[in-house]
Amino acid sequence: MAYTNALSAYRETRVKTASQGQLIIMLYDEAVKHLDRGLELLGMNEAAKKDPGKIEQVNKSILKAQEIITELMVSLDFEQGGDIAKNLFSLYTWFNQELLEANIKQDLRRITVIRNMLSELRGAWSEIASKNPAEAAGKAVSGINIAG
Repeated sequence: MAYTNALSAYRETRVKTASQGQLIIMLYDEAVKHLDRGLELLGMNEAAKKDPGKIEQVNKSILKAQEIITELMVSLDFEQGGDIAKNLFSLYTWFNQELLEANIKQDLRRITVIRNMLSELRGAWSEIASKNPAEAAGKAVSGINIAG
């Protein structure tokens, strides 16, 4: 119990003190983690896949990834981001649509495609964030709880 509380406190502090770029990277990391979990559960043998408990776990993992993608969508700044923000919005919308279909059909391929694209975007954001170390940290953060 103490370990869980300490880990939760650490995660909360990490989120509250992160820069904008670091927060975006954390969101990508969480989305990829949840899709990896869903893929792991879907990759099990046929009997395990039909287990209602496993299906519910896959559903929860994919839905959590969709929530995170939605958070990425609402964090876009269309005034400063211009065409890049518009393109990311379109891409995130497509991600969520694909994940919706993949969840319904339990489609490993679709989930894998989105997972890999999120991972590539995470890499790009990581590179951007490393080039902007002077970015202000500790800004007020709202939205979903990625620490849990």
